Parts: sequence; C-alpha cells; structure tokens
Amino acid sequence: SRPDGDVWNIVDNDKDSQHYGRNFKFDFSYISSEEIKDVVKDYVWQNYRVGNKTISTLYTKDLMYFKFFEVFAKARGIKTLKSLSNTDIDNYVSYLRTCLTSRNKPLKYNSQKAALDCLKNIVRWCQIHRPNDVPATEIFTGNEYIGVNRKLKIDFIPDDVVAQINEALKKEENPYLKYGIIILQSTGMRIGDLLKLRIDCIKPHLISGYTIEWTQHKGRKDKAPMPVRSECVAAIEKLIEVTAELRSEADEKDKDTLMIWRVPQGRGTGSVSVITTQTFSQNWFRDFIEYNNIKDANGDYYNLTSHQFRRTLGTDMLSKGTNINVIQQVLGHSDPSV
Repeated sequence: SRPDGDVWNIVDNDKDSQHYGRNFKFDFSYISSEEIKDVVKDYVWQNYRVGNKTISTLYTKDLMYFKFFEVFAKARGIKTLKSLSNTDIDNYVSYLRTCLTSRNKPLKYNSQKAALDCLKNIVRWCQIHRPNDVPATEIFTGNEYIGVNRKLKIDFIPDDVVAQINEALKKEENPYLKYGIIILQSTGMRIGDLLKLRIDCIKPHLISGYTIEWTQHKGRKDKAPMPVRSECVAAIEKLIEVTAELRSEADEKDKDTLMIWRVPQGRGTGSVSVITTQTFSQNWFRDFIEYNNIKDANGDYYNLTSHQFRRTLGTDMLSKGTNINVIQQVLGHSDPSV
C-alpha cells in the first residue's frame, strides 16, 4: 500500500540499476494543495509499484520538476488540476521562460520543456487512472516547445580539442579522471556505466587481444563483448591497482566496482564509496579544462561533457565508413536512426 505521510524513503533494490542500494527521500511537503499532493503521490507510487518508471526518474524528472508548477499554482491560487485550462498552460509556459536557477541564470530551454512535460505526464496518467481529477477537455496544444528537436545537434568533440585533451592527459595526476577519460574515448559508454564498471570487465578475446563487457543501465541489459584497444585495457588495470587497498573498506555491493575512492571532504568524508557523477563529470571536468587552458574555436573554455565522448566515437566511426548497424551495436542504441 502507499506509504503514509509526506516524506517517503525508498531504497532502489534493482540490482541492474546504477543507483542500486541508494535511498531516495521523496518529500511531498512542498505541495500546498492537499488535492494536488494526493494526485502526485498516487502518480509516483503507482508508477514505482508497477515498474513503469525507475525510482531515480520519478525522483529527478517528476518530483523535482513539479516544484516549478507548485510555485506557479500557489501564486495563481490553483488548488486542483481539474480546474486547469489551456490559458493556464500558456501562462505556465510564460512563467517558465522567466524562471531563474539557483545561480540566478535563466532556466534552460530543455529544463523549461522538462518542467512542462512533468505536468503533462501527470495529467495524461490521470486521464487513464484518475479521470475525475483532471479536465475533461484537452489543455495542451502539443506545440508549446516546438524548437527543441528542429536542429540536429552535432555535439562531438572537435579534433583540435581532442588533441588538447590527450596532451593534457599525459600529465594528469588524478588517476580516476585520466584513465576514466581513456575508457570513455575507447568505448563510448555512458558516464553512469563507467562509474559502475566492474573490475572483471576485461576478458581475453578468443583469437587475439581483449574484449570489454559492462551493464548498460539505461536499457537494463548487459553489453555484448566489445573488442577494446590496449590503452583501454591498461587504463583499467591501472585503476584496479590504484583501488586494490580500498576494497576491504567498501560496501559489499561496491567491492568489485572499479571507480571507488576515499571521499576527501563533504558528506561521507573518509569513507570508501563509488565516485559520483557530479564529482567526475562536473567538478573534475571543469577543473581539468580550466587548469589545462583547453579552449574552443572562439577562445572560450571548452564545455566538456561525458556524453560528448560517446558522440565523438560514433562520429569518428561513421567518418571512417563504418556500417551504421555496427555503430548502433557499439553504442547500444535500439535503432540505427538514433
């Protein structure tokens, strides 16, 4: 049955999840309307219970983004989803365009869209499961955010920036960052998969060389063995060596995870745990770019993201004439059109 109260603690028990073992604290107390709060609670609980959405998705893409609507609804005196009209949706879109982040910067276009999609998902779910709690007429036009997919985003790393990155790696002292980037360049795996990579991921190839295997957490399936370059194998061996003495102190579920470290400061100082996405792909990437003065064509610091290594590998393979179906298999996409 649905938990009582406004604060739920739900542990992710899915062993194929990159958040396995993590406790998610769902706090619904920020929703002022009891009627809307009940709907949101029901939406979260039912989607979690039947497995339609993962806990992390419900937490980061639904409950968190709904906060934008709560502020809007409270200011407008909206206390029920049933009273919403197309005019309210237009006003909400206008509100999102004026929103500022905690850093006093305008809310990004994709975040605006995500906030509206969150509300839309809840209303669509209610139309099936709680029809009496939402409007009987259509309130979304479907073209509130029409420009997000109009331009194909070619977000690979330019050759000159790749050269700067590789030159900087030669003197990089952080082994996790240094060897992690080499693994990302070689495999095109997602950052969440890298941080959950196992120490037994490398296997000898039946003919020659080595293959690498990992769990693709987004698709909840294991990646087929993939031939891998010697520098990637060496990078993984180095990380196994670096983390060997830490394994006895790690949680049982993390003992065979490659990317474990001793937390130097903040929450969990001194403990051994898996490196977080924020630490690796935000803090370390930012410092790496600025310390090594890696610039783009405009002379600005290059905005490096972990996913760009994935796009760069696919682009490089395509430019060399690799069959698109092979690229699909390497990157683990469900369809070659992606």
